[in-house]
Amino acid sequence: MADCISYEETFYFSKLIIDYLAEKKSLQQFYQHFPSLENFEKQLQEKQKNYSTKTRKVLVKSLQQQYKNMLISASTEENIQALAQENTFTVTTGHQLNLFTGPLYFLYKIISTLNLTESLAEKYPDKNFVPIYWMATEDHDFEEINFFNFNEEKIQWKKESKGAVGELSTEGLQEVLEQFSSKLNSSENAEYIKSIFKKAYTEHATLTEATRFLANELFGKYGLVILDGNDKALKKEFSPFVKNELIKQTSFKKVTETTEKLESEGFKIQVNPREINLFYLKENLRERIIKEEDLYFVHETEIRFTENELLKEIENYPERFSPNVIMRPLYQEVILPNLCYIGGGGELAYWLQLKEFFEVEKIPFPILLLRNSALLITEKQDKKIKNLNLRVTDLFLNQSDLETKRTNEISKIDIDFSVQKKHLQQQFEDLYALAEKTDKSFVGAVAAQEKKQINGLSHLEKRLLKAQKRKLKDELDRLVNLQDQLFPKQNLQERQANFSEFYQAYGKGLIQQLKQELNPLQQEFSIIYLS
Repeated sequence: MADCISYEETFYFSKLIIDYLAEKKSLQQFYQHFPSLENFEKQLQEKQKNYSTKTRKVLVKSLQQQYKNMLISASTEENIQALAQENTFTVTTGHQLNLFTGPLYFLYKIISTLNLTESLAEKYPDKNFVPIYWMATEDHDFEEINFFNFNEEKIQWKKESKGAVGELSTEGLQEVLEQFSSKLNSSENAEYIKSIFKKAYTEHATLTEATRFLANELFGKYGLVILDGNDKALKKEFSPFVKNELIKQTSFKKVTETTEKLESEGFKIQVNPREINLFYLKENLRERIIKEEDLYFVHETEIRFTENELLKEIENYPERFSPNVIMRPLYQEVILPNLCYIGGGGELAYWLQLKEFFEVEKIPFPILLLRNSALLITEKQDKKIKNLNLRVTDLFLNQSDLETKRTNEISKIDIDFSVQKKHLQQQFEDLYALAEKTDKSFVGAVAAQEKKQINGLSHLEKRLLKAQKRKLKDELDRLVNLQDQLFPKQNLQERQANFSEFYQAYGKGLIQQLKQELNPLQQEFSIIYLS
């Protein structure tokens, strides 16, 4: 029930990602191993040599503490216990604490991670592989996460926010539940959606706890392990790297060098490093650390430290130091026995800026895998596609291009004036020859007249196309309406819609079908016909 097209054919992915998937030579210096089952053997060996038993013990203890008040599946419990063993490794994805999971691709990230661990377990049966969802609890951009879309309507949580979003109180989400509930129907699936929203956001005190409950509710039975990096014991393990960052500013130097190399290859840059890539974190506060001469300042506060005072602060309160987008990947790879990071195109773009930094810090650089992407098509939409005699790939076109292509296909008259233009150019070739023989100053006038007449034909062609579009309006309206359903706001469905739209219609079968259809190592865009 699924088709695939290349990422390039979708027109929604950057040159960087297309070239990465094609293993272009220009990008090979920016990653260690390309994602294939065979390459995981090398990654396993590298990680095994560079991950300590002590860190493993701290990780397991922290996870047990984070899960202590939760009912969890036997699979998740087994996976947490397995992390204590030397032959256990992780595959990780990360995501913001978006309200009710946010965009649909949250599901694709997690399912890609689950499915890859299962493939690895088959390939390497003497090892254990644990799927990790890293919650971005320390982010502070509330405006990015305080809403989700349901049937193209924005369901928003309005609240004052300061500091790390994971620590936000869930107060006020009862009103959001009431707003959301009014949009749902009265089906059994809708009642389940209401119940998990209610349990997540009205029965848990913080956004971290609510998100952990929700992700566990949806994926716990598959053994997903949910990790909060905002953890004192885990940050204590990372503190030597924090000290190094503050004193030497290694990340700024190395990432800047790599960034310049990427730019010289013609790629756009995702992030720019700061001189210090850490925040200072306390209640209602997450601000950049800045060094000026011999003092360290916390941006927009009165907090300041000498170097010795700052080193003591790290020793006593490692939880107060929060990595930014440049340092967070290193933190992840230091505290996890991780082999692979699964992310979207934007995420992989900034990871590709980090390899030299990892080499200096002597931490193995993980395999980078583009998460699955998909277009979900309902039975009703599939019928419309067939009735319109469409190819699904046409729907990925820009809307104006789609209308033009369709008009040309179904119009009873030929709108393409290429033949006429070619005939005109042949006539002008004779005039050019005549001008050369008689008066060369006449060539410019011939060229101007040629351009004028070609432009005239192009103008007539556009007018005819416009007239035909008016004449075929009913069919084009049906086409545009269908594209708007599948590509809301002319964007990929997965970046706009929320899983609840589909869960209301398909229930638990939605996740089961996605898990069955999505193959993370296939590296193609999936078109899934829901059943």
